[in-house]
Amino acid sequence: MGAGIMTQIAFGLSSVLPGLNHLLSRYAESMMWLARYMERIENLARLLEVTEAFVRGPDGHTGWDSIIQLNSDEDRFFSLHDSATEEDVLVFYVTERANPNSIKAMAHSVRENARAVRPLISTEMWMQLNIFTRWVQDLEFSDIRLNSLSSICNRLKQECQTHFGITEGTLYRDQAWLFYLLGKHLERSDQITRLIDIRYHTLLPQEEKIGSDIDITQWASVLRSAAAYHAFRRLQPVTTTPANVVSFLLKNEGFPRSLAINLSQLDSTLAALAGHRSLRRRCSPLQERVAELRVTLLDQTADDIIIRGLHEYMTWIQGQLSLLQADIAEAFWPAMPEKPCASETQMQA
Repeated sequence: MGAGIMTQIAFGLSSVLPGLNHLLSRYAESMMWLARYMERIENLARLLEVTEAFVRGPDGHTGWDSIIQLNSDEDRFFSLHDSATEEDVLVFYVTERANPNSIKAMAHSVRENARAVRPLISTEMWMQLNIFTRWVQDLEFSDIRLNSLSSICNRLKQECQTHFGITEGTLYRDQAWLFYLLGKHLERSDQITRLIDIRYHTLLPQEEKIGSDIDITQWASVLRSAAAYHAFRRLQPVTTTPANVVSFLLKNEGFPRSLAINLSQLDSTLAALAGHRSLRRRCSPLQERVAELRVTLLDQTADDIIIRGLHEYMTWIQGQLSLLQADIAEAFWPAMPEKPCASETQMQA
């Protein structure tokens, strides 16, 4: 059965045939998480590369522990490793299957989600993801030592960017595309707030003053971690201050990873979903939450955010994004009953 026909069944007829509602849910969830995991892999590869090259803690050593804090992985990491050495952090985040946030584990999740929506995605998307995820599954720590972390990270970033380009150019613009966009922009919103919060506050020594050499270096590493360094320099060729970096990463409407532009994209994507009459009621509370986030961001300058508490605001944003993800799941793929009826079990199989 062709992808176009499957799309009509999953997304067009679900409101007419209630027994097919779960198809919409399964496809929507897989499309969203496919996008989120690919964004997360690219972001993590960039963080590892930038950390090795530029990030130094107060003691002058590479700040590997900041990646653990950024991903809120302290408990899981220290249950598997004694200290945040370079080798342990790289194993944990690249090849360790026991860590669901490792690149290898996320690549497995990408493949499984892509397999779940195989009737909906293009042949080009499937082939590229298949080759990419197989390569990641074969990665071992010895490969990092042999080829260098930088070359491995560059390959990961290029593969992710190739995926995004193929998806942009070949994925049919139906509800599957919209749920993919939701995942992409939700993940970017979450990652940029975590980056600003953790990178700066965990790496800047307390005794250092704003504008010192180490302060400027830390903010430059934040920009590089967001792939924002060159774009930022186009607007600010000389001055690097906490306020203008925060303003750029949170409020700039031209940088594709800024919080402002990704909240805007979330808003427009939800509006497109709400254009489908059967989904309007589900989208309304989601749109209200995104609108509130956009208003709070619009009503404050970067200086206001820093003065009132950068950490507190980033924490609040992350909490709201987490609630938004939960609301999306509740609206479109609510938890199945513990004991589904026989017909549902057969449909799931």
